[in-house]
Amino acid sequence: MSTPTSPAPARYAYLGPAGTFTQMALDAWEPSAGAEQRPCGSVDAALALLRAGEVDGAMVPIENSVEGGVSATLDALASGDPLVVVAEVLVPITFVLAARPGTPLEQVRAVGTHSHAWAQVRGWMDAHLGGATYVPTLSTAAAAAGLAGDGPGTAGEQAAYQAAVCAPVAATNHGLEVLAEDIGDNAAAVTRFVLVARPGRLPDRTGADKTTLVLFQRDDHAGGLLELLEQLAVRGINMSRLESRPTKASMGSYCFSVDIEGHVLDERVGEALLGLKRVCAEVRFLGSYPAAHGTAVRVTPHTTDDAFAEARAWLRSLRT
Repeated sequence: MSTPTSPAPARYAYLGPAGTFTQMALDAWEPSAGAEQRPCGSVDAALALLRAGEVDGAMVPIENSVEGGVSATLDALASGDPLVVVAEVLVPITFVLAARPGTPLEQVRAVGTHSHAWAQVRGWMDAHLGGATYVPTLSTAAAAAGLAGDGPGTAGEQAAYQAAVCAPVAATNHGLEVLAEDIGDNAAAVTRFVLVARPGRLPDRTGADKTTLVLFQRDDHAGGLLELLEQLAVRGINMSRLESRPTKASMGSYCFSVDIEGHVLDERVGEALLGLKRVCAEVRFLGSYPAAHGTAVRVTPHTTDDAFAEARAWLRSLRT
């Protein structure tokens, strides 16, 4: 008689190293409690583990309230083996300027951090370290690790910068001294993270859902974008994000990454997808999932599920 075995614990990749805002997002997502976490050096590396089946999901940044979409994530999801978003997490962003213990602010000549973080502290830097050089790093936590000599290949080496912009937890993790707190230019800055998985069962419809798509045009022509947006507008679907990204096929070739309110199981969303499939060269469905804000989607009376069902019934009666 065989002994039943417990299921293997879930495994999640995230944009690392430890101490990134992405890890904070993964920790805040309740289903990840007790799961194995695997930090990765880039978004592409995290999604590669997912596509290879080595992890069950990957938490990656997709949008920032200051800088907009995270191009590395948008591009990685628009190509390669299909993946879907199953959840989103919003994380308020607080930055500190950290340095090795004993380093005074006036000795800081270069600052390391991620490009999105640098964009959010430019004003503070201009006011307090106007002559400092920006040194890009893979993540804010990587900047802290590199400064402390804790990063891969950095043991005993002097970093190319004297201070790092990072999360408070990263400064603490790497034994750095905080030179300045709350240095973000926008106190209300928030980054949106998504939990990505391989295609499978859709998350349940909640009434407060979001659907993410990537739309590829058949050709570039006048009114092409309007033709795509009309498929949403005539069905009463609100769009919460629209960004163009190069397809990398040729100069001037772009696709559109879109977030819309609603779930693919909603009649109006399903009808819109049919319309988009008809006019687009390709529609990449990146999932329907609960919106982090939890606010129910406003649906007008003529775009409810019942309204679409009644219209279909009327059409069937004409065809019989």
